[in-house]
Amino acid sequence: MDRKDAEIIKALQLDGRRTQQDIAQLAGLSQPAVAERIRKLEERKIITGYAARVDPVKLGLEVTAFVGVTLSHPKYFEAFDKRVRELPEVLEAHRVAGRDSYLLKVRLPNTRQLDHLLVRVLRTIPGVTRTETTVVLASLKEDTFVPVTFAEEES
Repeated sequence: MDRKDAEIIKALQLDGRRTQQDIAQLAGLSQPAVAERIRKLEERKIITGYAARVDPVKLGLEVTAFVGVTLSHPKYFEAFDKRVRELPEVLEAHRVAGRDSYLLKVRLPNTRQLDHLLVRVLRTIPGVTRTETTVVLASLKEDTFVPVTFAEEES
């Protein structure tokens, strides 16, 4: 990856609908060169997809929470991973070091549904021994932008 690839990735992260012609002008390349670079970035799974960002509150998802989940043994990880991937209210799931086995970011319409997710769904998954939930009162920053560097910049 070089500086031109980094410029293309930054431009697409800021606006995924930006035209290849516009990115070409920004990066000092031809449109076909940009198209080829994007294809290669997608092929290498550096660019993994494109999505619209939406306001969850306007979609009725008023409650954000982080749920720490402890599993009794690593033998339960695979089944837990599979089940959590099926839950649309789980926006992020990370296996973590520390007291918890996993940290989940969830969005739901209300605390009643959060209670249902905790008691009737997560705590019924085999191996789950504990959950600890932190409800978000206000979000100061939520972003999907990943800082882009390449070897030349790191020196």
